[in-house]
Amino acid sequence: MNILILGGGGREHALAWAVKQNPKCDRLIAAPGNPGIAQVAECAALDILDGDAVAAFCGENAVDLVIVGPEAPLAAGVADRLRAAGLLVFGPSREAARLEASKGFTKEVCDACGAPTASWAAFSDLTEAKAHVEREGAPIVVKADGLAAGKGVTVAQTVPEAVAALEAIFADGEAQVVIEECLTGEEASFFVLCDGTAMLPLGTAQDHKRVGEGDTGPNTGGMGAYSPAPVLSDSVQKRALDEIVGPTLEEMARRGTPYQGVLYAGLMIDNGRPKLIEYNVRFGDPEAQVLMMRLGGQALDLIQACAEGRLSEVQAHWADDHALTVVLAAHGYPGTPETGGIIQGLDALPETSEAMVFHAGTAESDGRLVAKGGRVLNVTARGSTLREARDRAYAMLDRIEAPSLFCRRDIGWRAL
Repeated sequence: MNILILGGGGREHALAWAVKQNPKCDRLIAAPGNPGIAQVAECAALDILDGDAVAAFCGENAVDLVIVGPEAPLAAGVADRLRAAGLLVFGPSREAARLEASKGFTKEVCDACGAPTASWAAFSDLTEAKAHVEREGAPIVVKADGLAAGKGVTVAQTVPEAVAALEAIFADGEAQVVIEECLTGEEASFFVLCDGTAMLPLGTAQDHKRVGEGDTGPNTGGMGAYSPAPVLSDSVQKRALDEIVGPTLEEMARRGTPYQGVLYAGLMIDNGRPKLIEYNVRFGDPEAQVLMMRLGGQALDLIQACAEGRLSEVQAHWADDHALTVVLAAHGYPGTPETGGIIQGLDALPETSEAMVFHAGTAESDGRLVAKGGRVLNVTARGSTLREARDRAYAMLDRIEAPSLFCRRDIGWRAL
């Protein structure tokens, strides 16, 4: 098969690494890719938000399967354009992708199908939103309605903090904000494959959203993750499927917009009872890194079956293992990151089924590898226990020379 992966971050590097291990993969292309992805795939300069350009590229390169990594092309309808061209695509339609592209839409779907979630209200007027916060008090959650790369959420502990978040969201040009009650419990990520009819639970992970150790400081796109997540026991997963994911998929089908792709449910679990925080319509980042590390080459078989509508014929086979990834981010992140810092030492690190460094925000400059984004590297390892995976990941990380980068040293602390 000739396979095209859209995207150029750590998630896409992990997907490329896993897909490349499957003997079905004859040719692998990533657009735009990054220096790490270039080690396992061809990289192509392509505007991945331009469905016509992507479709034309697929025709010119005899692409058999397109895997859409990030959310922006999905929200832009790229998957629709590719399907219209007769291509096999892994990723939902533009309408189905509204489950991530609009927080208000997701809340409406949850209300319609009875999926448990936080109480909420949506506002397009700043004054009205502020008045609601004043009435409800804190803690309270403020969310930009649209896509915000995982950083459009503020869990405000005080009313002034919530008001500041509202002002920042509207100042950025967002037309609507969703304000929610603050759920309590333990947060985890549940991934389910859906082919429009059948669904297949894929795996669990736990992200570390806050920038500081002990889960302090502002939200980020994710500073590390591990899989599996102990809090998502078999019984909790069943409840999540029966009460949240299954009813959501039925409601989407009822609306004439069946969901096809991976559905990532961010859940809050309190005393074994899951509630939906939000949906994402693609693999999480950095959760994809730990999932792909554990799945390996079978990831392609599952993705292909999902795209072809054959999910009922396949099953994920998990070893009794664990994986953990630590994000190395540029100083200044999640604000304005310091770019251009030199990275050394990666050539001496192992690249095996047990340990990998996935590139997220890197570039080559004058023959050197440099940081070019907020989250730069994902140091990822497997182990027979979570502690072993953690120790292996941090041992690798400590061999990387990158003074312009920082990390959290407590990834996995909840489970350990």
